Amino acid sequence: MAEQFHLTDEERELLPSDEDVAFYAAHGWYLTKKLFTDAEVDELVEASERFYAGERSRSLPLRPRRLAYWEPQHGDVQRHNDYVHYEHDGLAKLLRKPLIGAVAARLAQADEIRIFQSTLIFKPPRPDEPTNVVPWHFDRHYWASSTSERMLTAFIPFHDCGEEMGTITMVDGSHAWQETGNDDSTAKHFAERDKEDLEVLLARNAEFNGTQVTKVPMIIPKGHMSFHHCRTYHGSAGNRSDRPRRAVSLHLQDGENQYRPYTLSDGSVVGYNHDELVRRTPDGRPDYADPDYCPVLWTSAQH
Repeated sequence: MAEQFHLTDEERELLPSDEDVAFYAAHGWYLTKKLFTDAEVDELVEASERFYAGERSRSLPLRPRRLAYWEPQHGDVQRHNDYVHYEHDGLAKLLRKPLIGAVAARLAQADEIRIFQSTLIFKPPRPDEPTNVVPWHFDRHYWASSTSERMLTAFIPFHDCGEEMGTITMVDGSHAWQETGNDDSTAKHFAERDKEDLEVLLARNAEFNGTQVTKVPMIIPKGHMSFHHCRTYHGSAGNRSDRPRRAVSLHLQDGENQYRPYTLSDGSVVGYNHDELVRRTPDGRPDYADPDYCPVLWTSAQH
C-alpha cells in the first residue's frame, strides 16, 4: 500500500499556481515561496555541522566509483557529499518534507516523486578557489541510465543566497533546446571535464537553437528554494562573500522513472552510483524505486 502524504491548508497555499507551472514549462526553472521556516533552515545548518563533524545515522555499505564525498583531509575546497538523505537522519527529516515533493509533483506534472540523490554542498568564502566555480552543465547528462525526461532538482540554500555568494544560475529556456555536440564525453560529470570546453558547448548549443545564452542568477531568500528541469543548463560562480554558501541539491525523480542500459560508442555501459547500491528488480536491473536510497517524497494517489 502506498504511503499517504498530507499537506496542511497553509502548505497548500505554498504550492505553485497554474501560472507558475506554465512558467516552469516555458523557462525550465522556478523560484518557490517560503517552504521552510527559519527554524527548519537553522536545523539544517546544525545537522550539516554534525555531519561534517562525523556524525552518521548509517553509512553506505560501499563507496561507488563516482561518489562525491568530501572529507576533512580534502581541505578548504568546495565540499560535495552525496547520499546525505541516507546517511544522516537529521538532514533527511527535513529534506523529506512532503511539501517539497508536492511542489515538485506540480512542476513535473507527476503523481509521485521520489528522491534520486541528495548532495550537501559547502562553498567556502574563497573567491579564488577554483573548485568553487561550477561550470555549465545539465543534470540529464549524468542520468543517462534513467528513462525519465521529467526529473528535476531543488536547490535549497541554508540562508539568503544571492550573486555575491555564487548562487545557482540558470540558462533561461535551455531545457527546450535541441542538443548538438552530444558524444561520450557528455556523460562525464562536470568535475571531470574542462570548464572552457563546457562554456564552448553551451554557446554552440545556443547557436544551434538560434537563440542567445540568457543567464539568470537565482536570488533565493532564506527558507525558499529554486527548482530546475533536468535539461536546464546551470552553473555557479565563486563565493565572494565573507561566509560559506551552504546548500543541498535535492535531485528528484517521478514515479515512472526506472533504470535503462545506456551504451557508449566503445560498448561500455554508463552507470550511476545507485547501480552499485540499490536492490534489483525481478528482471535483474537496478531498482531506482528502492525505498532505502530512493524514498517516496510525495504521492497524490490519495488526493
